[in-house]
Amino acid sequence: MSVVSLIRSRYYETDALRASLEPLLEPLGGMGAIVKPGDRVLLKPNLLTGSRPTKECVTRPEVVYAVAQMVKEVGGKPFLGDSPAFGSAKGVAKANGYLPLMDALNLPIVEFRGKRYNTENGNFNHLRLGKEAMDADVVINLPKVKSHVQLTMTMGVKNLFGCVPGKMKAWWHVEAGKDVDRFAEMLVETARSIAPNLTILDGIIGHEGNGPSGGEPRELGVLAASTDVFALDLALLHLLNVDPAIVPTVVASQRLGVCPKFETLEFPLAKPADLAVADWKLPEALMPIDFGLPRVLRSTFKHLYIRFVHEPMESGKRS
Repeated sequence: MSVVSLIRSRYYETDALRASLEPLLEPLGGMGAIVKPGDRVLLKPNLLTGSRPTKECVTRPEVVYAVAQMVKEVGGKPFLGDSPAFGSAKGVAKANGYLPLMDALNLPIVEFRGKRYNTENGNFNHLRLGKEAMDADVVINLPKVKSHVQLTMTMGVKNLFGCVPGKMKAWWHVEAGKDVDRFAEMLVETARSIAPNLTILDGIIGHEGNGPSGGEPRELGVLAASTDVFALDLALLHLLNVDPAIVPTVVASQRLGVCPKFETLEFPLAKPADLAVADWKLPEALMPIDFGLPRVLRSTFKHLYIRFVHEPMESGKRS
């Protein structure tokens, strides 16, 4: 049975966050059940963009800081990593006010370099994943809850697409074309390959409407955690009163048999109904996955793809 821990939390101040995070993780055994002394721990926030720092498009740095503190306290060695589609992880982190808090903990920020890995689904063996993510002893996934103009919603599963290096993200938008089902299946396979040990979702303030960056902040007052990223996403949809059938990543995870049924989820703290939001705003309209990229860009990414396909593959299992 998959456990999803939900709690009411309204403030990003460090003391308030710690007062929420510790009981949030308690039903999962606490941070010490996830991280052992000496573990190299990737903290994977959503570092989407540096262009809208006041619009809650990224995981709040205070959340990353508090989680990194907890990792260090149990003997882990945390580092922050992501691969934004535009710009560098450090550049986007700086634009969103990360650096003072990261410097206070001496927390390294790494850029992902890609390698090809075998996946559970052979259709995606040309998928490239960040070696830094695959080599980490522990992955803690730190998504932001947002609406999304291509995938309806983005939460824990979609956040792990950030483990695909930036140029390959663009390739996948081209390769998948307008087939949103195939794109969603690729995202599920990415999540299954990364296999995060823990997902903690930042829903204190979400981003609704024309996300992932064109919408507006929305106060929700929610933190969520689970060792099962697929279960967490499903639980959040019920909390937000969003039909799972219109969220392609959830549909794909159910079709592939990696998402439990809602009725089997265990909620040791608050239940989705206790924190329910009745009027969460979804995108006004959905846009194609491929962005309508011009032919010259398609050609460029085709050449990149051919080169990447002929590189040697590694096992899709993290060490």
